[in-house]
Amino acid sequence: MSVYRNIYERSLEQPEVFWAEAAQALHWERPWTRVLDAEKAPFYRWFEGGRLNTCFNAVDRHVASGRGAQAAIVYDSPLTGTTRSISYAELRDLVARCAGMLVRHGVRQGDRVIVYMPMVPEAVVAMLACARIGAVHSVVFGGFAAHELATRIDDAKPVLVVSASCGIEPGRIVPYKPLLDAAIDQARHKPRHCIVLQRPQAAAALQPGRDRDWAEALAEAHPVDCVPVDATDPLYILYTSGTTGQPKGIVRDNGGHAAALLWTMRHIYGVQPGEVFWAASDVGWVVGHSYIVYGPLLNGNTTILYEGKPVGTPDPGAFWRVISQHAVKVLFTAPTAFRAIRKEDPEGQHIRRYDLSGFRALFLAGERCDPDTLLWAEAQLGVPVIDHWWQTETGWAICANPLGVELLPVKPGSPTLPMPGYDVRVLDDEGHEVAPGQMGAIVVRLPLPPGCLPTLWNADDRYRQAYLARYPGYYLTGDAGYRDDDGYLFIMSRIDDVINVAGHRLSTGAIEEVLAGHKDVAECAVIGVADELKGELPLGLVVLKAGVDRPEAELARELVQKVRDEIGPVAAFKLVAVVRRLPKTRSGKILRGTMKKIADRSEWKMPATIEDPAVLDEVTAALRRLGYAAAAT
Repeated sequence: MSVYRNIYERSLEQPEVFWAEAAQALHWERPWTRVLDAEKAPFYRWFEGGRLNTCFNAVDRHVASGRGAQAAIVYDSPLTGTTRSISYAELRDLVARCAGMLVRHGVRQGDRVIVYMPMVPEAVVAMLACARIGAVHSVVFGGFAAHELATRIDDAKPVLVVSASCGIEPGRIVPYKPLLDAAIDQARHKPRHCIVLQRPQAAAALQPGRDRDWAEALAEAHPVDCVPVDATDPLYILYTSGTTGQPKGIVRDNGGHAAALLWTMRHIYGVQPGEVFWAASDVGWVVGHSYIVYGPLLNGNTTILYEGKPVGTPDPGAFWRVISQHAVKVLFTAPTAFRAIRKEDPEGQHIRRYDLSGFRALFLAGERCDPDTLLWAEAQLGVPVIDHWWQTETGWAICANPLGVELLPVKPGSPTLPMPGYDVRVLDDEGHEVAPGQMGAIVVRLPLPPGCLPTLWNADDRYRQAYLARYPGYYLTGDAGYRDDDGYLFIMSRIDDVINVAGHRLSTGAIEEVLAGHKDVAECAVIGVADELKGELPLGLVVLKAGVDRPEAELARELVQKVRDEIGPVAAFKLVAVVRRLPKTRSGKILRGTMKKIADRSEWKMPATIEDPAVLDEVTAALRRLGYAAAAT
């Protein structure tokens, strides 16, 4: 039996023994009384009765063990020409003072703090400061528009918001403060304070009585110690798109989260304390939470905080420069990044400009990695390239190739095999397991392992309905795919209408709401269409109100701008076509799945329940105008 197989089977047969051993690598203020509390199933809790502090385990513990002089964070910003190293001892002092700043402004254990910041060290410091005092942070990606931020403010009800005056994109400055002000104006809940980091690229006007300057407030604060919390207490809320357009607040606990992430650093990513690990993501996404901040710091690694792009800052060699300059051992990024690099540097000439002799492995996740991209990266880098699959909800890999255990044979297009604790099944509509090679809904048998969401923020019923109701006893991943004869999993598509744009999950329903709000639009549908670079792109089909006769290009420009204003550039919304009618079933349901197949030039059948087959001809013509759908024969 392989080493992986032995570990995996043990995790399913003796989960409490397995995860208790993993958790012993952490510092606990009080040991747990039960490893797994199943009394309120399907709402499971890990390490019931235990008390710990995640910040202590990620920072203070390493200083106490003699690792204080080691770099904890290396901030590398080609956008500002800045590189800064922060040791574990310096990070502890910064976080302790920032925590004191939060306390001084009324933040207490259990309170929520929204962090709306760019990729700067202060964002990480704010997250850890919340963890230090038992407050619950909710990081909102800086690219989101005011409306999206407002919905999160209303759901989380933060006491305080930590923000920055601006973010920086190639060639432009993005002022954050006007977005924050507009969000608070729109929100029903009003945070008591905003602490704003003033960046030299663009200063922000502060509102007297509510807003404070980060530097001034920090200078006035006194450092505070870590506050032990229950293992089952929430560490953070991270919002992800819901199919209704209302974001879902994914809850992460303290104990299970720390135990799981620490295990993954050594066993999945194969990095040891003291080594440099880089997740080229953003702290606003789950990858940033798990593998820029918590995972590497829990493991005593040096983590890279990169404010830049894979290409254009300044060239397609940006990643290789960072790896070489900072001695990165393992890189984790999205396939989108590699598609962009490959497009600009197909022969890999920029790779050969740098010394990558110490680089060990590349991990890819965020959307399905097409085999061509994986094979190109493998050929150019000469190291293992590992596709792995996980979700905001799980917080770490459901399926992976465990480099720190043993490197299993790679099958391009597959994220390999399930990781410990994940009992993965592929089911048909009736809940029966399907044979190898057959497509079905991918589910995980309950309980989920530590580190996964125990529920949604203040929404137990929604958690049950969204993830547990369709297949009782299982967690519904929302993905569809199949297993091959060796048990390797292949993820092929989503089974709902959440699309994946460059690794960012976006709700088509939310985009439809924006389009439907235009004065000239009577009806609309948004589908995700395949894109070589970003994985998927949203495409909108709109029906105009009676009597409206406008140039399609003019209306399209307005709708694109409207989505940009209300959801943000992250939606990458650029494709709009006007049609007279949308194809529907006799019961009135829009045939989004059929339209997507036509757009992607996949095989499709005329739905038996379609109301008027002729409507599909017009839609196909509209898709063809946008460069999608097969040419007429």
